[in-house]
Amino acid sequence: MMTERPHVLFVTVDQWPANLLGCAGHPVIETPTLDQLARSGTRFERCYAETPICIPSRRSIMTGQTARGHGDRDFQPGLQMPHGIPTLADSFSRGGYQTFATGKLHVYPPRNRIGFNDAMLAEEGRGHLGGPDDYEMFLADSGHPGAQFLHGMSNNEYGWTTWHLPDHMHVTNWTTMTAARQIKRRDPTRPALWHVSYTHPHPPLVPLANYFNRYARREMPAPVVGDWSKDEEQMPYLLKASRNYYARLPQWQIDDTRRAFYALCTHIDHQLRLLIGTLREEGILDDSVIVFTSDHGDMLGDHGLFGKRLMYDASARVPLIIVDAKKQARIPANKTNDRLVGLHDLMPTMLDLAGLPIPESVEGLSVLDSNERDHIYGESHLHTRASRMIRDHQHKLIWYPAGNRFQLFDLKNDPLETRDLAGDPSRASVVNRLKDLLYEHLYGEDMALTDGKTFVGLEAPDVTIPDNRGLSGQRGFHYPEVPAIDPNKPVGSW
Repeated sequence: MMTERPHVLFVTVDQWPANLLGCAGHPVIETPTLDQLARSGTRFERCYAETPICIPSRRSIMTGQTARGHGDRDFQPGLQMPHGIPTLADSFSRGGYQTFATGKLHVYPPRNRIGFNDAMLAEEGRGHLGGPDDYEMFLADSGHPGAQFLHGMSNNEYGWTTWHLPDHMHVTNWTTMTAARQIKRRDPTRPALWHVSYTHPHPPLVPLANYFNRYARREMPAPVVGDWSKDEEQMPYLLKASRNYYARLPQWQIDDTRRAFYALCTHIDHQLRLLIGTLREEGILDDSVIVFTSDHGDMLGDHGLFGKRLMYDASARVPLIIVDAKKQARIPANKTNDRLVGLHDLMPTMLDLAGLPIPESVEGLSVLDSNERDHIYGESHLHTRASRMIRDHQHKLIWYPAGNRFQLFDLKNDPLETRDLAGDPSRASVVNRLKDLLYEHLYGEDMALTDGKTFVGLEAPDVTIPDNRGLSGQRGFHYPEVPAIDPNKPVGSW
């Protein structure tokens, strides 16, 4: 049965950089499903996580607001969603949609549905914040209570092993199966929004063995090394501290880490075929909008760095593919688009494609809007861990308040960000122009890092080796349930 408005399948992944797609020219990774979706729709090449950290990014996605609007640029696990601000799910539900979420929402409290009619959760072992977790209940019902993390890998480190339980119990398979059932159990008289949120390729790096094996003999791309990242002593404090937090891996281990990471990506790519197949067999594929993105990327060893939180493209630029319903086709097929997009643009875009009103609280722009921004602002963390970014159509300026350091990259001519041009006299006018633009975006505690006219930053502390005896938030045996802790205490970050 057809409905007047299109269905929306909104797929998010966690920690997937924009360059890790076959259609983006990556020389190794296999993403045949996403490559085909890019041919059926438009791939937006300049989509940024304005705050490349899990919780702030997801708040931007779900509210259509930047961190300044929704209140988190520092990863606050105990912070509830902004009161009185309509969410993506609220807006679709009020528009007559049935709304379902599967996988990771990463909100507090975890069972807050944030406007979805129902949510089946896989929250990466966050029982200490409350529950229950639907995926962990599935494992218990299958005879493996508390066994999700018996592989021994940490959620925030870069060791790897293969999955330790039967293949169909992997969280990627569970997320797909659960979402497909939601599609099949829909009310056929109403349109639906399905938010399918995969927890990988975010660590723990535990791919299925058959997916790791397909990469085992492939040569991995060499990590990117820039003129500024060769000499660690000359790097900004934040980068030196980040390097010290993660283990210094030899190259062969970095290669295997990448193999495991790519394997998790390809596994998700193949599982997406089942969701598309379900939509097709249900007779609603042509009447569905499909949106695919990530909450942030991962440095994966480039410049000697790992993880997210940084303003380099490997961390902050994310994939975005949009396929429109055939009956409206407002998003062209087989196109790439270079407009500057932020994650807070996704909510207004999906509402626009569904023909629903966009709340006044939304700060983002629909990609259907003929107005385009000429720059995008990024921010991550506070105090000595802070970094701020301005990116226009050619250049990116990054400010590190600790030590008051700047970097400038010409992304048109140096997309891998290997040459820091901040000290190049011929680029002084570019630096000054972007500094002025960046200054206009500062607010809150950042204003204390200025003298009212320009940047002064703060003194960089001594670089130390952190006491990481908790192994970056290593999970344990989850039966009986995990004891509750203060929800405002971050787990697994330095």
